[in-house]
Amino acid sequence: MFDRKMMSRGARVGALLLAGGTSLVATQASAQEKGTVHLTYVEWSDAVASTNVMRAVLEQAGYEVEMTSLSAAAMWQAVASGDADAMTTAWLPTTHEGYYTRVGDQVDDLGINLDGTRLGLVVPAYSQMNSIADIGQYRDAIDDQIIGIDPGAGIMGLTEEVIDTYDLEVDLRGGSGATMTAALDNAIQNEREVVVTGWTPHWKFARYDLKYLEDPQDVYGGAEQIHTIAREGLKQDLPEAYAILDNFAWTPEQIGEVMLMNQQDDSDPYENAQQWVADNQDLVEQWLSSAE
Repeated sequence: MFDRKMMSRGARVGALLLAGGTSLVATQASAQEKGTVHLTYVEWSDAVASTNVMRAVLEQAGYEVEMTSLSAAAMWQAVASGDADAMTTAWLPTTHEGYYTRVGDQVDDLGINLDGTRLGLVVPAYSQMNSIADIGQYRDAIDDQIIGIDPGAGIMGLTEEVIDTYDLEVDLRGGSGATMTAALDNAIQNEREVVVTGWTPHWKFARYDLKYLEDPQDVYGGAEQIHTIAREGLKQDLPEAYAILDNFAWTPEQIGEVMLMNQQDDSDPYENAQQWVADNQDLVEQWLSSAE
């Protein structure tokens, strides 16, 4: 069993109240009675947003919620082994294809929670590059490297395929989502060329003027969807929580609102999620409605 890291700031005094006076966060006694839901996620901006929102929604329904940040591979394994109850950030059918192939028969796919995603290589809009095939001409300008994220991420494996397919003599630099966006920001501030791994939804498209490089070989594939994945047996053990997770679905615009909130200085993703849930009760009630 992996160590579950509670992302809470601890037991908070009082409940967040909606305009109508309804308590957003259930009492501790009620939460203990209903049980605990363990969510796992990757430190990607979309995953942080969706997982914290689902935490706030499940808490509104009366559950205690624990969150654990893991690598993508460990996240899938945690749900497959039952160490975690669910995740809201399974990119299918391409990015997480390898993980799904290995453990797909050990988990419960609850379907799409976000449609309209995309993967690829991203450059500033001012870049002279328009296609992945152009990268070779700008090797010196980009220091012979593409800036990536954590090595275990599906997009990193696809980008290695891109480098081979397009015969690019560049390195793929691993790191994290934060180091990737920091490198992007630094290049834009100095109006330099840079190539980073990119995906939609991501807050960087709201902050910067960016473009995807064309992928004529279609290595990254077409549009993807983000799925919610649960452990086997969750439906029987916590049927109401399972139903809420099953109902969860939103738009790129809605998740974009949360991701932008999370980029504010000194903001807390959990508190932002609580606020967004409080401000979007019409949608939240749809997720909760058939779970009652």
